[in-house]
Amino acid sequence: MDLIRTITDEQMKRDLPPIKTGDTVKVSAKVVEGNRERIQVFEGTVMRLRGGGLGLTITVRRIASGVGVERTFKVHSPRIEKIEIIRHGVSHRAQLYFLRDRVGKQSSLREKRAEAGEILNPVFEKPVEVVAEVAQVAEAAPAVEEVAAVEEAAMAEAPSAEAAAEPADEAAAEPVAEAVAEAAPAADDSEQAPA
Repeated sequence: MDLIRTITDEQMKRDLPPIKTGDTVKVSAKVVEGNRERIQVFEGTVMRLRGGGLGLTITVRRIASGVGVERTFKVHSPRIEKIEIIRHGVSHRAQLYFLRDRVGKQSSLREKRAEAGEILNPVFEKPVEVVAEVAQVAEAAPAVEEVAAVEEAAMAEAPSAEAAAEPADEAAAEPVAEAVAEAAPAADDSEQAPA
């Protein structure tokens, strides 16, 4: 038994994404036409998963020109170039045969939303970088204190400069106010003369 298991483990693909029923996937399969080989992409909803290990198969369904088309792929086959997951659908069943009766918008499943734990996972995957960033902030703390001390010294000198500037502004404002007061009565006299 161990000999069979070692042989099958060698042939299994390691770079497959976790596929579930309800997911929308793109399967890139190699197709032979005469003496030429090309890659054909089949995009659709995973209706069922069957088997396990090396014999794992997925059935993918899509609607092409108003007609439902289903294809079954052996996941670990050398003819399968790659499988990409486009979106995760919400499904509570192992086989989604009810999609055969649905056409158009009804045949699409609701998209699975990211949970709070999934959003935070990248932070936990890289704890070393987070610790390094905290260390950089701690090293920068003395520099911040020095800047604060320089700002406080500047603020201590600033009130004396403001106090010196205020009388000059008041002195400049007084002649302007007197000139305005003198001009105002003259304007009133000129208005009253023609009457």
